[in-house]
This record gives sequence, C-alpha cells and structure tokens, in this order.
Amino acid sequence: MTRSASTSAAPEEAPHAQQGRTKLILFLTIFIAMLGLSVLFPVIGPLGRELGLTPAQIGWFSTAYSLMQFVFSPVWGGRSERLGRRPILLMGLVGFSVSFGLFGLLAHFGQTGALTGGTLFALLVASRIIGGIFSSATLPTAQAMMADISSQKDRAASMGLIGAAFGLGVVFGPAIGGLLSGVSLLAPVYFSAGLGLFTALLAFLMVPETRQPGGAHAAPGDRRALLTQGAIPLFLAVSALSTLASVGMEQTIAFYVQDTLRLDPTRTARTVGSMLAIFGILAALVQGGAIRPLSKKVAPTPLIMAGLLVMAAGMLLLPQMQAYWPITAALALIGVGSAILSPTLSAGLSLSVPADQQGTVAGLNSSALALGRMVGPLLGTNLYQNVSHGAPYVASGAVLLALLALMLVTRPQVSPAQPAPHS
Repeated sequence: MTRSASTSAAPEEAPHAQQGRTKLILFLTIFIAMLGLSVLFPVIGPLGRELGLTPAQIGWFSTAYSLMQFVFSPVWGGRSERLGRRPILLMGLVGFSVSFGLFGLLAHFGQTGALTGGTLFALLVASRIIGGIFSSATLPTAQAMMADISSQKDRAASMGLIGAAFGLGVVFGPAIGGLLSGVSLLAPVYFSAGLGLFTALLAFLMVPETRQPGGAHAAPGDRRALLTQGAIPLFLAVSALSTLASVGMEQTIAFYVQDTLRLDPTRTARTVGSMLAIFGILAALVQGGAIRPLSKKVAPTPLIMAGLLVMAAGMLLLPQMQAYWPITAALALIGVGSAILSPTLSAGLSLSVPADQQGTVAGLNSSALALGRMVGPLLGTNLYQNVSHGAPYVASGAVLLALLALMLVTRPQVSPAQPAPHS
C-alpha cells in the first residue's frame, strides 16, 4: 500500500511524476489551511467589538495563538525528522479545526450573553492557545516535505509554490469571509473549522510520507548552532520583524476601514474582505508567476531588499488614504512586497542547510514568523487605540526601512549547504 522507500528517497531518485503529484497535494493542503485562517481577517475586528472587547484585547487573540506557535514550531519541526512528516501534518490540521470550532462556540455564548467580560475574554484566548499549539505543526512540516522532494536547483521555485498557496488562500479567504459575514459574523469561524477537517481528510488520503521515520533528528544544540550559521540568523530576524510589520497592519485594517469609511460591522467585514481579496490576487500572481523566473536569475539578498522596499512604501502610503480605492492600492503594494519577500526568505533558509535539517530550519523560521505574529498584534492595536489611527502603519514602514538598511550594510550571501556527515 505505502511506498515509504520511494517517498523518502532523494529527489533525484524519486519519479518526477510522483514528485509533481506530491507537490500539488501539498499546495492544495496549504491553500485550504490558509483559506480557513484568512476567512477570519475581515470579521475578527467587528466580531470582537460586537462582543464588547477593545482593540487591544482583540490583539491578544493573535498574540496568544502566535506565542504557542513560537514555542512549538521548532518542536514539531524536529519531531517530523524523527517520527515522519505525515503524522505531524495531520495532527496540526486536526488541532487547527478543533480550536476554531471551540472559538466559534465560545463567541456564540458571548453573543447570547451566557458568557461576558473577563471570563469570555479568557476562554477565547484559551481557545486560541490550543489552536496555536497544534496548528504550529502545519507550516514547518509542509515546508520540510516540499524541501524533501525538491532538488537544490528547484528549491526556490518549490518554496514559491508554497508561497503561492498562501497567496491564493489570502485571495479567496477574505472574500469568502466577507460574503459569509452576511449570514453572521460567526459563519466564517465555523467555515474554518469545517475546512480544517476537510483538509485533514484530504491529507490523510493523499499526502505520502516524504521522510523515513526514525531517521536522525536535530537536537536542541543543533538548533542553537543554526542560529549562528551564515546568513541564517539575519534571515530569521528579517522574517520575524517583517511579519511583525505585516501583522500590525492585518490586525488593525478592519478598525481603520470601519472608522475611516464610517461603516457598520457587517459592511466593514464585506469591504475589508474585498480589499484583502485584491491584495491576495496580486500577491498570488507574484508568488506563482514572477518569483519562479526571478529566483533563477537573481540571488536571494537583492530580492529580499526589493520586497522590503515595496512593503515599506505601501505601509507609509496607507495612513494617507481615506477612500476605498486608495486604501486598496496601498494594500496592493504591501501584498506585492510580501509576495517577493516571503518565499525568498524561505528558499534562502532552506538552501543554507543540508537535507537532514530541513524540518529544523523550517521550524525555526516558523518560530520567527510566530514571534512577529506574537508582538505585532499587541503593538499595532495599542498604537491604533492609544496613539493614532495611522500610527501602526508608520511604525511598520519604519521597521521595514530599518531592515532594508541592515540588509544594504551586511549584504548576506546564501552559502549552499553541505550534506551532514554520516555517523
């Protein structure tokens, strides 16, 4: 039934047809998982306000989720080296689904008045903690699986494929979330829970194992060693801080649109959904089309700098925009910059380690992303609530420009990884 020997073989030994099929299934798995997450982007702000929560409290939903991802992503990345990728991926998808169902149920109790105040807030945060623990297994494992079946020459293109799956999820997710908000603000939450179960079933039936269980795995000391190796620490820092900047925007854009355009909660969800759909379309077009040829002609460092520059321009323009299309145009710039930056960082990190450390470096990158997602919501929502409506975007633009300056000064180069010696 299973062909673990062939699926765990080196990329050059595995049949091309099987590699292509596995890449397609991983693409669909990440796309559906991201779709389930991004349907919440337009509704989380209006829903939180409807439950009587402040912007700063709403920011804790993402911070708690991301704190757990920060802690557990490297754990799951390392365990996927030892236990195999497939069971870790499936566990992450099921945990994602259960946590969203729990969040929706608790929010429903808040809408009906059965839960209120501090109790409601604490339980909602607890549900996000559960989700962060288990869903943190999904991205690093999928990235490691993609690396398992890709040669070094095709690594950037394969990471671009994962980036395109994310981008397409962001295209359709907010649009679906905006449409479902016409049913209720909780409809997108339950949709996410159901979609997570569907994704887990799809992965169970169709995703093969790409690494032989029981192989060598990275110890904590090995993970620490990677943090001082070549360009890896700088790439991880850029990953964390650019995510902080991006998430500060994501967490406050619904508030900005609602307050600037003076909309009610349902119209806010629909409007933000359409804006983020345009944002995602452009990001997906860049990740799915432009990155593949660019990555073969341009080294990672210049591409990373280009992504930072375009993202910063969009962030700094955003608070100057006061109408639908100008706001959407600024978001589109941010989306294009992110689409250049994210897969390039993933590819640079992947190319910097040998085959038996792909899960480990993917876990470290997921921790860096989670660190940004942990701090970004609190920073963005507090700046919005306590400083000004434009402050989160000015701060994000400043962070991105500082990273660009650091890259210009250091000019990090990707050093091709050497295979680890066999014991």
